[in-house]
Amino acid sequence: MSEDSTSTGIPGPDGAANVIETDYQIGQDNIETQLGPFGLDIHNPVFLVSGLTIVAFVFLTLAFQSDVGPLFDALRKWLTGSLDWFFIVSGNIFVLVCLILIVTPFGNVRIGGKDAIPDYSYFGWFAMLFAAGMGIGLMFFGVLEPVYHMAFSAPVGVPSPFDADGNLIEENVAAAKAMGMAATIFHWGLHPWAIYAVVALALALFSFNKGLPLTMRSVFYPIFGERTWGWPGHIVDTLAVFATLFGLATSLGFGAQQANAGLEFVFGIPVSDTAQVVLIIAITAVALISVLRGLDGGVKVLSEINMMIAALLLLFVIIAGPTGTVISGFFSNLASYAREIIPLSMPFGRDDDGFRQGWTSFYWAWWISWSPFVGMFIARVSRGRTVREFVICVLIIPTIVSVIWMTAFGGTAIEQVLTNPDSQVHQYVIASYSPELSLFGMLADLPMASLTSFVAIILVIVFFVTSSDSGSLVIDTITAGGKVDAPVSQRVFWCTFEGLVAIALLLGGGLGALQAMAVSTGFPFTIVLLLACYAILKGLADEPR
Repeated sequence: MSEDSTSTGIPGPDGAANVIETDYQIGQDNIETQLGPFGLDIHNPVFLVSGLTIVAFVFLTLAFQSDVGPLFDALRKWLTGSLDWFFIVSGNIFVLVCLILIVTPFGNVRIGGKDAIPDYSYFGWFAMLFAAGMGIGLMFFGVLEPVYHMAFSAPVGVPSPFDADGNLIEENVAAAKAMGMAATIFHWGLHPWAIYAVVALALALFSFNKGLPLTMRSVFYPIFGERTWGWPGHIVDTLAVFATLFGLATSLGFGAQQANAGLEFVFGIPVSDTAQVVLIIAITAVALISVLRGLDGGVKVLSEINMMIAALLLLFVIIAGPTGTVISGFFSNLASYAREIIPLSMPFGRDDDGFRQGWTSFYWAWWISWSPFVGMFIARVSRGRTVREFVICVLIIPTIVSVIWMTAFGGTAIEQVLTNPDSQVHQYVIASYSPELSLFGMLADLPMASLTSFVAIILVIVFFVTSSDSGSLVIDTITAGGKVDAPVSQRVFWCTFEGLVAIALLLGGGLGALQAMAVSTGFPFTIVLLLACYAILKGLADEPR
């Protein structure tokens, strides 16, 4: 730790700023001698409380599958219906905090101290943060959401381009297309990446600059002081584990359903609970191998492979689809997003409850529940970047990539729907609503459909693996009190139970159950993140620029 980074301005019991590092070292000495049965790290209550709770949850959900489904559905509807304003306001706050960090002198602070240098190249860094952040979601929603918003949800009062009989209303088409893309990009642009940036920056700042453990409780030292190492900190870390696990399970559930649908589409393998359970088990086994290989040998390699496959598929869709429409659509969609971001961000005064509650509040809760996972993962690979560089890269660049992706996949699908009422996208999104097949329906109307659909299945599976293995490493770090080299048996435990939670939720209520648990864990963690915004500003105020 450099001389500059020990001058944290956060005093220990005797008022000396460097006591944090000493206390942490004492804690590390104790941690190393407190391994429990099977080599598990049980130095504090976080692992025991979260681990036992997750085991009990899996058992009870599988034992009472018929009873928990309606309960999960009611919970999701109540949370998104009653607290939609809270999620939307919180999302706006996170974006504003990130913009403040970019334009103020706080942006000059370097993560890891003024002499720190980046651990990874830009390509490796972008690949890891993007694959961890949204991979499965972009595959699942890239075609579905733009078409759905254009045809049905009518955000901010834009009328549908179809009448009651399904006939096209030409005068409504342009506005519906623009709003469909703007609403989609709204859900995949600045707001979710601002959530990730807040968590990642908080963890990186207090770990690499302040010398505290790489875990969520460290962020709250400016608020709780020494109580951070007691029950207030245990509660924060336990909430982070629950949020991460259930947010990850939601994505794994989406991935399993889409991979199963793709296998049926290409190979005729029927869609069923059994097939999805087998998929989750098989992919979790692959993720275990990656987890055992570690960050550089497993996660980094898979993330870079994923990035290259995704880029090839994206390039194919642009070339094989309506190329001119896609290229011009990038700029027009970006303009539509900029024009509509404020109206779409308003929590009140809008007559679009279905869009605000069924989509936006769920998305924000889902991103927030993912944020400990993605944030800690990004923090671990971001040492050496300045705060400004970090926030711009984490916030702006992935947003632009999301716009390109949604424009290519969603824009191509919209053109197929508007020009051919018998297109498969029209069938899967508008006529019968089979969201897991929407991507494959779009690819079916392009050349080499079987090959590209197979590539899409591989991409979903590899995204699945990278999410599972990197999520396991993050949960392992949290429950081990910030150690990045926790016991191997503990990594195996969390990777295994990520898969079991996804299986339990799929069997106990399907997508509704997955969404319910993401929202229910996202709500308390939203409060945690709002407090983290204050801690970031206070921590940066004491840093040399």
